[in-house]
Amino acid sequence: MKIRTIVRGALAFVVLPILVGLIAVVGIRLLDRTNGSIVSSGTTRRYFVHVPPRYDRTKPTPLVISMHGAGGWPRQQQYLTQWSRLADTQGFIVVYPAGTGFPQIWHVFRDAGLRRDVKFISEMIDTLERTYNIDSTRIYANGFSNGGGMAFVLSCTLFDRIAAVGLVAAAETLPWNWCDDRRPMPMIAFHGTTDPIIPYTGGHSPLAPQTFPNVETWASSWAHRNDCASKPADSAVTADVTRRQYTGCADGATVVLYTIRGGGHTWPGGKPLPSIIVGATSHEIDATREMWNFFRRHPLPKAKEEARGH
Repeated sequence: MKIRTIVRGALAFVVLPILVGLIAVVGIRLLDRTNGSIVSSGTTRRYFVHVPPRYDRTKPTPLVISMHGAGGWPRQQQYLTQWSRLADTQGFIVVYPAGTGFPQIWHVFRDAGLRRDVKFISEMIDTLERTYNIDSTRIYANGFSNGGGMAFVLSCTLFDRIAAVGLVAAAETLPWNWCDDRRPMPMIAFHGTTDPIIPYTGGHSPLAPQTFPNVETWASSWAHRNDCASKPADSAVTADVTRRQYTGCADGATVVLYTIRGGGHTWPGGKPLPSIIVGATSHEIDATREMWNFFRRHPLPKAKEEARGH
């Protein structure tokens, strides 16, 4: 009897974690519903596209690309950011592409995976442009964490298609010399001071192997990339939110950093993530709405659009 109890206990110790893991996988697969796919680089790549009810085929419509963080998926990014709800009132199309692997990630290091991800996003845009009347001067990319890193990658590689980018909790160490074109890219970012994943002051994180930059230094580097005036303008938005804006940039490519005091590795104004893991979600500012207001002021320069032959 005692031996039987020990065996049962051992089986439970081994099998239960496997069952929990399988249930988690099945649960995510059930939630990870998409409504579009293409074959890119020989692999089926998926996305979820949301079209507002008042979409008018006769009118060119802006496109917002929103990319999930590591371990996320398209519908989770939709829920987290609430981009679709804003799209319904503002009249733009939003698409949530899926990364690869399990858990799903974006490849933000210079390798074959990065090239495949960039090609997928470009081909997804092509597909959406054939299906909908997309305004090619108003295509924007944004992302959370690892997805924000991918937005940086697109700012360097699809600079002739992406008009502006937004990054949330995504001040990653990615080389500025990737941006061979040197086209000034408008950028808006949001970062919490108590982010446990990507530290605001830079350094190491217990959940990631790389060294992260100081967020304010990182924003300054982006301003340098855009040839902005060296001295930014700081202002208080709320008691715990400050705004730093770099102006005088080439082509009007403004750089804006929102700092959320006490904010975690979260999407400000969005749906909360488990605070015990990622910290607090601030509702003093709506990152999605602020990002859209920023995007609408920064269409793709006409010279770039004409160079693409549109």
